[in-house]
Amino acid sequence: MVRSVVAAELAPEDLSEAADRVEELAAMLEDRAGPAPRMRSHPDPGAPPEEFFPTSPVIGFANPLAPPVLVDTSGGEVHARAVFDEPYEGPPTCVHGGVIAMVFDELLGAANIVAGQPGMTGTLTIRYRRPTPLGTELQMVARCTGREGRKIRAWGAIYHGDVMTAEAEGIFVEVPAERFAALAEGHLSRDGLSRAAAEAERIGLTGPPGAS
Repeated sequence: MVRSVVAAELAPEDLSEAADRVEELAAMLEDRAGPAPRMRSHPDPGAPPEEFFPTSPVIGFANPLAPPVLVDTSGGEVHARAVFDEPYEGPPTCVHGGVIAMVFDELLGAANIVAGQPGMTGTLTIRYRRPTPLGTELQMVARCTGREGRKIRAWGAIYHGDVMTAEAEGIFVEVPAERFAALAEGHLSRDGLSRAAAEAERIGLTGPPGAS
């Protein structure tokens, strides 16, 4: 549907009719949604990578914003394939560089989880070697390459056939559980108490900010 809206020539009356139907569906989902937010599970290195982040905006099967990146693991690495079409276009006929960066960030992070070295992105360096084409299958690979103290290094690449179109190197930082909990509580403290409590439960904290 997104591709049709972006790439096709549609009559205004067709777009208006579609918008009305989408609004009806959205209202139905809002009415049927429960009061509690969807729980966020902790990544399991033994599970398929899509299950690491089911609501991820990059590889999450439960997120309608996620681009069509299909992921699996083999030999301690992350492998992925995707066909990007017009909604992901940057320069004409090419995948947008920001989309490439977003995908690399996710795949390198997933590769670290597979290697048992999870961390948060510190720096991500991308080399755009050739324009990455739309409308054709791309192959991707990512792997954890080492660790120095709290710094975890990872590498990844995108290929069109045998040609590497982009590669990335990332430095990720291990964040102790207690520090991450404090960080999350700091973010939640900006919300109202009821929302903060719900969000704390969703991400695995025991209660609203400041709760003991």
